[in-house]
Amino acid sequence: MSREAILERAVDLASLEGLEGLTIGRLAGELEMSKSGVFANFGSKRELQLATVQAAAERFVADVIAPAQEAQAGLPRLRRYCEGYLAHMERAAFPGGCFWAAASAEFDDRPGPVRDAVREGIAAWLGELAAQAREAGMDDPEQAAFELWAVGLGANAYRRLLGDEAAFDRARRAIEERLAE
Repeated sequence: MSREAILERAVDLASLEGLEGLTIGRLAGELEMSKSGVFANFGSKRELQLATVQAAAERFVADVIAPAQEAQAGLPRLRRYCEGYLAHMERAAFPGGCFWAAASAEFDDRPGPVRDAVREGIAAWLGELAAQAREAGMDDPEQAAFELWAVGLGANAYRRLLGDEAAFDRARRAIEERLAE
């Protein structure tokens, strides 16, 4: 089995059970592989976790960032980013919900390379939101990025934890109101 196929399953498992729950043995069992087969691809749990964060970032970029690049920079691209972000979570691109919400809650107070990788992934997304807000002429691009991200996280929690099927529709309204200012 290819490293990419292993990582596809690792990302899905980590979204459901957390990065700490992701072990070489657990992954080997899921994939009906030997532990040594999985170990040969990663070498350690930490390397597996880091590769999983990278694979999650690649899935996010392919699903949210790349399609929006067709839109003009600024407000049109920012709108596409937001719609892609909400759609990504709404259709459960990660079976456990937002990978980044789960990983950040799990690692926010744990120093080390896995936390750093999660932080860098989230910071890159916030940076891109802020860059497009800046391009759109918004007064406080970092505040706009914060609000847009927070609305998405809230919608994810409302849907997954509270069972609110209208959560993403609410989020779309909140984002459109924010972008119309």
